[in-house]
Amino acid sequence: MMERFYRCAPALFGILALVLWEGAVRMFDIPVYLVPGPLVVVAAFLRDPTGLLLALASTLAVTFAALVAAAAIGAAMAVAMSASRLAQAAIQPWAVILQVTPIVAIAPLIIVWVGDPFASLVVCAMIVAFFPVFANTATGLASAPPELSDLFRLYGGSRWRTLTLLRLPAALPYFLTGLRISGGLALVGAVVAEFVAGSGGFASGLAYRILEAGYRLQIPRMFAALVLLSVAGIAINAGLGLFGRLILRARGGV
Repeated sequence: MMERFYRCAPALFGILALVLWEGAVRMFDIPVYLVPGPLVVVAAFLRDPTGLLLALASTLAVTFAALVAAAAIGAAMAVAMSASRLAQAAIQPWAVILQVTPIVAIAPLIIVWVGDPFASLVVCAMIVAFFPVFANTATGLASAPPELSDLFRLYGGSRWRTLTLLRLPAALPYFLTGLRISGGLALVGAVVAEFVAGSGGFASGLAYRILEAGYRLQIPRMFAALVLLSVAGIAINAGLGLFGRLILRARGGV
């Protein structure tokens, strides 16, 4: 019984928060242009669901393209670092530099340099998302038990066989954890890049709809777009978590 209650707790808390939000807006007579109530936000969404959902699809296309690129590049760089100390010395500082550089500062340059709007948004989001995959995979590759590494060397195992049979399986849970973190960051990177692109006149994604609604003081529509982004972020996190559990279960990891 308690287990079911714990599972329902997030939904119950969300419903309670919405009820309190609607009640506070009505009780204090807060203007719609400051804080709209949940019912007004839902009405704003229902006035143009197609436009908002198409904008969400555009943002998600950028997000998933960036996530795939981040996963491939991050894992490849981590494997290269694991295989060569020279590669580690060359790659790690630049990876850290990309991680600490504010994407909002370099997004205008990337948009100008790349030229294509979609590709430039993907590059921006990928830069934000790749580091968790890279760092977690590198940690996982280094986490193989030393005694097993010694056993592979004792029996004459090549570097390739040690990598594929020992280090990569050990790194898989770490990679999946990094992928789940990067999913949310890819969405954040896509939204930030779309804000910059929207300010420059590129009309795409939910971020542009938020800018447009803000300029027109359509605050309920802005909140509706923000709610869609939140729901998308929760769905991405939950979906990647389920994907990770299925992969680990398939290989006998859980």
